Amino acid sequence: MKKIINVPENYTDDMLKGIYSAHKQVKYVADDLRCYCIADKKPGKVAIVTGGGTGHLPLFLGYVGENLLDGCGVGSVFQSPSAEQIYEISKEVEAGSGILYLYGNYTGDIMNFDMAAEMLEMDDIKTRSIVGADDVLSNKLPETRRGVAGIFFMYKYAGAAAAEMGSLDEVYEAANTAKQNTRTVGFALTPCVIPELGHANFSLAENEMAFGMGIHGEPGVWNGDIKTAKELADEAVGEILDDIEIGNGDEVAVLINGLGASSIEELYILSGEVSEILSSKGIKIYKTFVGEYATSMEMAGASISICKLNSDKEKAWLDMEVKTPFIRL
Repeated sequence: MKKIINVPENYTDDMLKGIYSAHKQVKYVADDLRCYCIADKKPGKVAIVTGGGTGHLPLFLGYVGENLLDGCGVGSVFQSPSAEQIYEISKEVEAGSGILYLYGNYTGDIMNFDMAAEMLEMDDIKTRSIVGADDVLSNKLPETRRGVAGIFFMYKYAGAAAAEMGSLDEVYEAANTAKQNTRTVGFALTPCVIPELGHANFSLAENEMAFGMGIHGEPGVWNGDIKTAKELADEAVGEILDDIEIGNGDEVAVLINGLGASSIEELYILSGEVSEILSSKGIKIYKTFVGEYATSMEMAGASISICKLNSDKEKAWLDMEVKTPFIRL
């Protein structure tokens, strides 16, 4: 294992210490480094709280900032934050209009966010919850799918609606609009190394790749020879368009996401192929985002997310400027 670390068991807390020392617009509360929040809150605004394991930056904590999210529970690498951490964060960022919990569709996260919501109910603080479940190939049933990079659109819509001082129900509906209209397909070229383990979390042969791989190394739908960017784009876009009704004359936003070790040049090659495929089908691209939005440590690979746009309001939410220590759009 070759990593710039101290003690592997301190990987997450050492990272957080570095973030807090470099970026004063965020802080921690309850004497717990993993209770990550904005430094200033806006009275009357719906607060949005997310959470998840370390290893996916800028997901999850990287979305805490202006016109996006207000707090994040930080778990160890690929592990859930605790219910107590989520509760403490929620009490800190709540500004009088309730809290939206917005996170990925993973068992540990669901359990702990539900527990935190129950504790807040006893404090008379209203919450609503919604989970990202955009990974098309993880399950045929939409409600059981993994939440991956497509959660970006849920963050963007909900953050913008909250910044416009929408009600808790309105912010929830904004997030749900993105959820219902977003699909993602990903693929991996290499595994990654979890510091506490010290070795790769799965194996691939030299000229082998995994299609449909999850961001924690969950199995995909096939392992096989490495394909070209065009072939990968063809298969990924095909899977997405088979799952959601998008066709000639429709308008979409596209997210080309790197998993941690693929160069930005490679991502733009993939983006170009996706653009050609969509254009050939008469599908208009309103906006394309290319970069690292939900990684998996140093895994090589990428994911493609497509969000169908149905209104000018959604375009305005996408266009709203955001600023965090990790993201400026």
